[in-house]
Amino acid sequence: MTRELPVAILLVAGVALMLLSCVGLVAMRSTLDRLHYAGPAGLGALLVSTAVTVEESFSLIGNKSLAVGVFVVLSGVVLVHVTARAVRVHELGRWEIGRGEDVEVEEP
Repeated sequence: MTRELPVAILLVAGVALMLLSCVGLVAMRSTLDRLHYAGPAGLGALLVSTAVTVEESFSLIGNKSLAVGVFVVLSGVVLVHVTARAVRVHELGRWEIGRGEDVEVEEP
């Protein structure tokens, strides 16, 4: 009984984050703008898998859900990077920074 509230909060937060990410993906026009909304969807999946782990404890189901959640987050980062590189190759024909291209670097 005491687990119901944290599980409900984690599920609502995870589903809301994934839903907002989907809305952002549909609303944006360019591929690079859409990539900004792909990351939070992975965090939403991690919240849902955490809710399953809280409900089921560290059992076979809980451990598998955590493993899937971590995999979704890590593979999402790689997928966004590869997609951004593919867009750059499609637009410019190469992924390296060429001469004359302005690169903005933020100083810490």
